[in-house]
Amino acid sequence: MRSWRTLGLLLLLLLAALIGYWLLPISGQVVVLPGTTAPSLVWPQMRVEPLSPRLGQPGTLEVTDIVAWANVRLTLDGRLIRLKDWHANPGGTWTWQWALPNADIGTIIFYHDCETGCIERGRMVLNSETALTPARLTPTKLGVVFASPSRDWHNRSGWDVELTYARLTEPAYWGVDDLATRVQQANARGLRVLVRVDYAKGQSLPPANDRLALAEYLQYLRRLARDERLRPVYGYIIGSGFNASDANSLAPTAPVTPAWYARLFNGYGAPDAQSDNAVQTVRAENGRVRVLVGPVRPWSGDQNGERRAAIDVPWLNYMNTLVALVDEAARAKAAVGVPFAAPDSFAVNAPGRPDVPELAGRPGSAEPRLDLRRKEWSDAQAGFRVYRDWLDIINAYPTTRGLPVFITSTNTFAPDEGVAPAQNYPRGWLTSALDVINQEPQVQALVWFLDDDFSGDTRWDGFSLTKQVGRMKDASDEFDQLLK
Repeated sequence: MRSWRTLGLLLLLLLAALIGYWLLPISGQVVVLPGTTAPSLVWPQMRVEPLSPRLGQPGTLEVTDIVAWANVRLTLDGRLIRLKDWHANPGGTWTWQWALPNADIGTIIFYHDCETGCIERGRMVLNSETALTPARLTPTKLGVVFASPSRDWHNRSGWDVELTYARLTEPAYWGVDDLATRVQQANARGLRVLVRVDYAKGQSLPPANDRLALAEYLQYLRRLARDERLRPVYGYIIGSGFNASDANSLAPTAPVTPAWYARLFNGYGAPDAQSDNAVQTVRAENGRVRVLVGPVRPWSGDQNGERRAAIDVPWLNYMNTLVALVDEAARAKAAVGVPFAAPDSFAVNAPGRPDVPELAGRPGSAEPRLDLRRKEWSDAQAGFRVYRDWLDIINAYPTTRGLPVFITSTNTFAPDEGVAPAQNYPRGWLTSALDVINQEPQVQALVWFLDDDFSGDTRWDGFSLTKQVGRMKDASDEFDQLLK
């Protein structure tokens, strides 16, 4: 009997290949869609009109199912397709209809329950027999924030950092649907994607001791981790720059302290059995994705830390206190049998200073190769090599020692100087920075802020590799050459 079933399945697969449409529901069964009203083996049933579309020709897709799913989505190779219509059918089925702008080569995926994280119900491959085999990619540590879809990566697998807000789940660009589209498009080009998760614009993370805001943030993390469209995400970065005042603008009297960061990250100070923290929330939904400690802003004196670092300045004391408490929480949970409460990695910021007096007449392009220890900052690094100060702190604690580090934002803009790269970028700076990082096995990525910003915010034009304002033309050309 089993051999007859196997033979029947092979015949169905052959028929599907000849016609060009087939469906792989998550059950693993194969549903043939021959363009007739013949019943499928399982639900949903998916049908494209015209039955044999030419490449680039618009089409219509209908999905019929026995469940009246709420909050459905449809993607074509990661691009969100807007719902055209839906209706109930006699006999207790429901049909949804989408207008496909191009019934082209690609994979259509039907999702449901997207308000809590999209769950895949079924998929269809269009014209699969003509699909091209992707080029073999060579890894690089180079990456960008907000990768432009038009960028040529020259068969390199680089990095893309995206940003999302827990309190902006639906708006265009910042919403979950547009984020999922960007993630899938980046993944299709071979990029590894890190997603930074902030609480709100102007408020990197929930205000200190605000339990309702914490619950809202964790609920959003749960949704992201559960959403099957976001499975390609390499890791989630928990906040950024939270030691600075402008990252706490919604609640300036309740800034994110090191203790509060450790509390929301992996449960510091809460009963060991509690799981209301970022690490355990994400891992309960997705055990494969990484959870990264977010970057502390260098050279900011807005907050300090109780546990003094070897170099006693506010930003390093803050980082040292944060890492010590995250380590303490991870070890406490491990002692009572709660595994995997430690971070997977760290994200850090490492801006350069190509115009500082400490260069003593040497070219600005050499800055990443030089220690710029500023005496008035207790010999803390004043430029790109601040990443080494971060490494010293990370490697001082048992559960964080040796963890991968990602420079998720670099350029030649020092926040306390305020000169954009369009005005101060020296040709060769990025080449020097990449050469330095390629010799650091613990540092996995060097990400330029930024490539392109499609949110409509023009403040970052002087940083954009794509817009190439002023000296950014040199930076853009150099980035492209480094990929080659």
